[in-house]
Amino acid sequence: MAHKSSAVADEPIDVLFALHPKFNLMDFAGPLEVLTTALHEANDPSSRAFEVTIASGEPTVLSDQGVTVQSQITWKEAHERLSEFDVLVVVGGNVNDAILKAKAEPMPLITAYSEIQKADPTHERTLLSICTGSIFLAELGILSGLSATTHPDHMTQFENLCSHSAVRDLTERTDVIEDARYVVNNLRFDIGDEDENPYVRRKSDAGRRPSNARKGSMSFKGATRRESIARRAAMRLGGLRVITSGGVAAGLDAALYLVSVMVSEESANEVARVMQLTWTKGVVVDGLDV
Repeated sequence: MAHKSSAVADEPIDVLFALHPKFNLMDFAGPLEVLTTALHEANDPSSRAFEVTIASGEPTVLSDQGVTVQSQITWKEAHERLSEFDVLVVVGGNVNDAILKAKAEPMPLITAYSEIQKADPTHERTLLSICTGSIFLAELGILSGLSATTHPDHMTQFENLCSHSAVRDLTERTDVIEDARYVVNNLRFDIGDEDENPYVRRKSDAGRRPSNARKGSMSFKGATRRESIARRAAMRLGGLRVITSGGVAAGLDAALYLVSVMVSEESANEVARVMQLTWTKGVVVDGLDV
């Protein structure tokens, strides 16, 4: 597979879903529906924007709801092919102490994916967790210095794990946001010099009139200057875009956001229309939402 420096292109964006035993079915099926519905061209069904691969430890994996899903590759194959994927989706459900203490899959896969990005910041990659999938990220210390959220019923556990990881690894704490549908870190688009970028919001910007320029993927595609690789490499996790979401419905919102920045806002709105969803926007750290 040819490596892309950016996943924003008129070709399928490769997505890997990591399914552990007793995963939550809707955490998987909801974002899957959003991503597989998205098109590069609204009137061209052959222009699917995302290509999905499912990984698990066995040929079939049982969800918490009793539905069995067939996987396409094993954990071993997922590790071997990990650099090929533009997006890694980690779902919730059955995020118990046994998995956390054993550091069982998908935890090694998550770590490996973040390490690949740090080693190769020339490529655009996204780590998306749905619902309690963020618990895995918290335990691994992936969220150090970032902002994040999870399902409201698991917020205390999430905050405790984030704090524990920061103390254990001597790293920065996580800014836990309780009332967000989803939280995005490490924005991928960059227009002009830092001081001229209309999408970076700073405390000193209070009272400044918002830019009326186009936002999101369309701005990235239309920009004459591409993001500086050196600047991306200096970001946390080598510029890995990290998105955490709340519960099942919030996971749909996060998936729509992903479509909006990797394909186009028009494509995301069309997916929402087809699925009869009302897209509720989340929090984009250090930037304005699309």
